[in-house]
Amino acid sequence: MSRRARVSDVDAICRSLPEVELGTSWGDRPTYLVRQKPKPRGFVLARAPRHDAVDPETGEEYQDLLVVRTPSAEEKAALVEADGPFFTIDHFRSYNAVLVQQSRLGEIDVDELREVLTDAWLAVAPRALARKLLAGLDSARPPERSARPADRSARPADRSARPPDRSARPPSEP
Repeated sequence: MSRRARVSDVDAICRSLPEVELGTSWGDRPTYLVRQKPKPRGFVLARAPRHDAVDPETGEEYQDLLVVRTPSAEEKAALVEADGPFFTIDHFRSYNAVLVQQSRLGEIDVDELREVLTDAWLAVAPRALARKLLAGLDSARPPERSARPADRSARPADRSARPPDRSARPPSEP
């Protein structure tokens, strides 16, 4: 198992992905964007505090939220239903994204954070760029061992290899 995730890992992981820049969206919100034409697309956004995302115990608006894209509604549900820091609010009910408090990132390990952020990147990256990244990930993996070395057809499914669901429309405001 790898070490627990830290806030600084978000920047390191996002910047390690191809064609990523830290820019802004929704006015002045820091956002990790995938460079593409006609304009870059965001996959991780620092969300401004708002009345619709509050701590259920204190009633205070969350100050440290990230919005993280998900490839599909199923992936979103899996993250929200898992025992972890990811959640959603009614504002995002029709949008493939989850919320996470930066202060709770330590509840997951850095490998899980890398997988979630890579999946977010894959959800918005141009398909050719996504294929290139996935091909590089496949070549970087050590060969799988099996009882019959010539049988490579029994590879486990790779969550990040699924094509992103591009049918969801973004909400009017994060």
